[in-house]
Amino acid sequence: MTDAVGSAPARYAAVVVIGAGQAGLSAGYHLKRRGFTDARGQASDRGFVVLDAELAAGGAWRHRWESLTMATVNGIFDLPDHPKPPIDPHEPADTAVPRYFASFEARMGLPILRSVTVARVTRADADPHGELLVETDAGTWRTRAIVNATGTWNNPVLPHYPGQESFMGRQLHTRDYVSAAEFAGQRVAIVGGGISALQQLEEISRHASVFWYTRREPVFRDGDFTPEVEGREVIEKVTADAEAGNPTGSVVSYTQLAWLPYAIAARERGVLNRRPMFRAIEPGGVREADGSATPVDAILWATGFKASLAHLEPLGLRNARGGIAVRGTQVATEPRVHLIGYGPSQSTVGANRAGRDAARAIDRYLR
Repeated sequence: MTDAVGSAPARYAAVVVIGAGQAGLSAGYHLKRRGFTDARGQASDRGFVVLDAELAAGGAWRHRWESLTMATVNGIFDLPDHPKPPIDPHEPADTAVPRYFASFEARMGLPILRSVTVARVTRADADPHGELLVETDAGTWRTRAIVNATGTWNNPVLPHYPGQESFMGRQLHTRDYVSAAEFAGQRVAIVGGGISALQQLEEISRHASVFWYTRREPVFRDGDFTPEVEGREVIEKVTADAEAGNPTGSVVSYTQLAWLPYAIAARERGVLNRRPMFRAIEPGGVREADGSATPVDAILWATGFKASLAHLEPLGLRNARGGIAVRGTQVATEPRVHLIGYGPSQSTVGANRAGRDAARAIDRYLR
């Protein structure tokens, strides 16, 4: 069998892990612990490979905005059997986390190939227990099972509003944000009610005039978040949605917002003033819900991300509601595919557990 362009034979790995962020690294670790071996050099019934689109370790953390420090990230759980070393809380997350991931990769000796972008996954034939084909920009892999750990960074949510194309200023998504200083002296509309929106609003408001828009009134949680109680309840809710095949929402849609230091700072400085969503965008600004006009120089869409799964579309995993039903990490309609860092395993601790669960299920399936 040749690859998609017919230039070389397809390589074989019993398991292909797609993505080397927290979830993918956890899956690789647990596969190796269960006796799976490096498939890069020689094919075997117990070989696996990790395909990562990044140039180096770190996953999406390599692209976080420069002002996001380890003191303000929303918590990074230790990778399996590899505690984080002491980290300066003022160090940017886009250097600290990739360094930590790189040390894990080096210590564990995982079979990672970079930079390899997966274009699509298809079925080799009609056999429901047969092989899947993973087509990449570096050739095709044949496999019996896939662990998809591609996260969300490459699938930003970009709402469309009337007149959006006419706007003469700058529009950007959280994914494109670098620093607040680039907005100095401007009038900036910030759209979104999640953690990133609040962090960026607080930063930008120190350099510019900000106008905060959300579709719904943001809900702030009273008191501290206790993982032992609320965390378990949140996981149960997200799991129920994922198993029912419902599209899962953002983390904040389940947990509500917390009064963390950046939110308190914005409130105390009088910039945490939510406006209802504007009705349209005009060349020089936005048309408010009440019909008045607000001039703005830039619109920052802090509107979150969805699971990056375009390469899996040929498999037809989505239902009529746009969701993918799962049982644990396994896709209900396609048991050869496991989704981790998805639904209830979006958090770093959840990703660790999902990597372990996927490895266990695949080991059982292949045996």
